[in-house]
Amino acid sequence: MAKTAERKKDTKKKPTKTLKEKKAEKKAKKEGKS
Repeated sequence: MAKTAERKKDTKKKPTKTLKEKKAEKKAKKEGKS
């Protein structure tokens, strides 16, 4: 439960950046692997 609370705090602090960064990382990983 502590991890979820920390994650929620992080998303509230900077939701757009975190979401965009996560998506960019997934795309980079997929492109790098293939």
